[in-house]
Amino acid sequence: METLLSALIGLGLAAACGFRVFVPLLIVSFAARAGDFHLAPGFAWIGSYPAMIAFGVATLLEIAGYYIPWVDNLLDTVATPTAIVAGVLVTATAMGEASPFLRWSLAILAGGGIAAVVQGLTATVRQISSFTTGGLGNPLIATVEAGGSALLSVLAITLPVVAVLAIALVLFFGVKRVLFRRPPARAA
Repeated sequence: METLLSALIGLGLAAACGFRVFVPLLIVSFAARAGDFHLAPGFAWIGSYPAMIAFGVATLLEIAGYYIPWVDNLLDTVATPTAIVAGVLVTATAMGEASPFLRWSLAILAGGGIAAVVQGLTATVRQISSFTTGGLGNPLIATVEAGGSALLSVLAITLPVVAVLAIALVLFFGVKRVLFRRPPARAA
C-alpha cells in the first residue's frame, strides 16, 4: 500500500512538472525540509538549503519568462525535455524504499511520460493562444499553469489520490478540447 501511495505522489508531482518544471521541485524541497515529505535514499540533497535556493531562483525566472509573449513559446522548447527529466526525478524521489528497479522503471516510464504529456498539452494550448490572441492571452494561461502546478504539487503530497483524479480529469478534458476541437463554422 505504501508503494502505491508513493507512486501516486510521484505521478502527481510529475504531472505538476509538466505545468512548471521548478515549482514541484521547490515544493518538494520545502516539504522535505519541514519533515512532511520523505525523500528516497540518495535524494537528501533536494531538501538542502542550497537546493531550495536554487529551485526558488529557477522558479521565479521560469514563471517570469512565461509572462513574456513569444518568449513563453521559446521556453516550451527548453521546458519539454526539462519537464521530462524533472518528472523522472520527482517520481524517483517519492518512491521511498521501493526497489531500484521499480523506482526507476516507474520514474522513467510513468513519471517522465506524464510530465511529457502535460507539457505537450500546455505547449499546444499556448501555441493556440499565441496564434489566436497574438500572445495577449498567454499571461492568463501562464497564471493558470503556475497556479495549477503549485496546487497539484501540494495535492500530490497531501492528498495523492485526489491529485491523480484531478490529473485524469485535466488530461481527459484537455486532450478532448485541444486535439478534438472543431474548426469554427464559416458564415454563409
